[in-house]
Amino acid sequence: MRILRVAQNLYPEVPGGGAYHVHAMSRDQASMGHEVTVLTVTDDETLPRREQRDGYRIVRRRPTATVLGNELSVGVARFLREASGFDVVHAHSHLYFSTNVAAVKRRLGGTPLAITNHGLYSQSAPEWMFERYLATLGRWTFDAADVVFCYTEEDKDRLREFGVGTDVAVVPNGVDTERFTPEGPQSDKIDHDGPVILFIGRLVEGKRPRDAIGAVARLPAEVNAHLYVVGDGPLREGVRSHAESLGAIDRVTFLGRVPYDEMPAVYRAGDLLLLPSRAEGLPRTVLEAFASGIPVVSSYLPHTAPIVETGGETVQVGDVEGYAATLERVLADRSAPGEAGRQLVLDDHRWRDTTEATTERLESLRGEQ
Repeated sequence: MRILRVAQNLYPEVPGGGAYHVHAMSRDQASMGHEVTVLTVTDDETLPRREQRDGYRIVRRRPTATVLGNELSVGVARFLREASGFDVVHAHSHLYFSTNVAAVKRRLGGTPLAITNHGLYSQSAPEWMFERYLATLGRWTFDAADVVFCYTEEDKDRLREFGVGTDVAVVPNGVDTERFTPEGPQSDKIDHDGPVILFIGRLVEGKRPRDAIGAVARLPAEVNAHLYVVGDGPLREGVRSHAESLGAIDRVTFLGRVPYDEMPAVYRAGDLLLLPSRAEGLPRTVLEAFASGIPVVSSYLPHTAPIVETGGETVQVGDVEGYAATLERVLADRSAPGEAGRQLVLDDHRWRDTTEATTERLESLRGEQ
């Protein structure tokens, strides 16, 4: 099968769960014998326009303009217009211009299209704006696809609420349970004699990193917890200033971006993952933490809460006092939720199963042509 994967971002040039998902899916489908091309966008002129890596081909095009963090590329549109010989197009996230263009191509009678929904809302734009987008262009884009992949039944239901009528396949997101395990070396980047709380993600408004700082600042001194912030982004200096203003800078360490290969050791050195985001798909960080045997405290999001609450607890978005109280409670007795989360991932969220189910559905699209 010849697969054209359309993705705004690609690991390792861009960190994050979505970019890694694209890379790992392409790598593993290539190892299964499929011919995979990834069409992506970058303004890094040191990267080649075409490259063969990890078994798949990469085609890079430069952005033409940027709107609300969304890079628009005439080069991507031109490549999609001229692309031929592919059995299926697999686009990632309806939030990007590239996926909108792939939908136009399919509407005009092009190659069968699949879209993976990595989360309905943007981390960088107001929710009200994306509700309007979902009710118009977003819904139109989804409905152009032959199938939309969602991680949970709750996400499927949310698509239906927005009026999306196309076929929706629920394929749970997964992680490599042989790499992310409780056993193994711990990261030497983490050095604290007490509970270690991890915040892992881009420092953007949607991830609400200030809430993580505020929650840890409110923990009693006798808890002796320390927050390690893993990730970078435009809010880095603002988040650091927030920690200083709360008198909590000595309770926080900013590690910046950590290579993905080192992340299993980071999780093993932690005691709890804190994720106070206002919007998510099904974060790889939650599954990676569970696979590593550590519990999660996250914001309450209807489509992720049933999973998070198997191995942790949820708190209403923005309730910093609630986060602090929940952190203290979970840290006091974290072995049981850690074990439950680990079992959940082993049962339902193995990366191998995600890849196989996705590939099988893509192959069925080829058969329907």
